[in-house]
Amino acid sequence: MKLLLDTCVWGGVQTELVNAGHDVVWVGDWSKDPGDEEILTTAYREGRILVTLDKDFGELAIVRRIPHYGILRLVNLSSRQQAAVCLRVLTLYSDELISGAIVTAELGRVRIRPPNGT
Repeated sequence: MKLLLDTCVWGGVQTELVNAGHDVVWVGDWSKDPGDEEILTTAYREGRILVTLDKDFGELAIVRRIPHYGILRLVNLSSRQQAAVCLRVLTLYSDELISGAIVTAELGRVRIRPPNGT
C-alpha cells in the first residue's frame, strides 16, 4: 500500500511500514514542510493514504472538500505505538481507506467516516 506520513508521525513508523512491504514517504524527509493543504494534495496526486496525528486534515477533506485517497488519523498514541496501530488498521481497514474513508484510530478503538460522509 502507498502511504504518506505527515511530519507529526514518528519517523520510525516509516521503517516499520517499509519492512511490512508498504511504499512509504515521510514528509519529515522533505526539505521543508509545505503545509497541510499541499501535503493532502500530494498524497492524492500520488495515490497515497495520508497518515497523520493532525485533525486539520479532516476539515480540509470534509469542509473544504479537498480530494484525498484516504486518511488515517492516529490519536493518543506514543511514538512506539503508532506503527503497531497503523499496521493493524491497514490490515483490517485497507479497503475502506482505499475507497477514501477517514479512519481515526487509537488503542482499542477505530472510527470510520466513509467517503460519502454517512
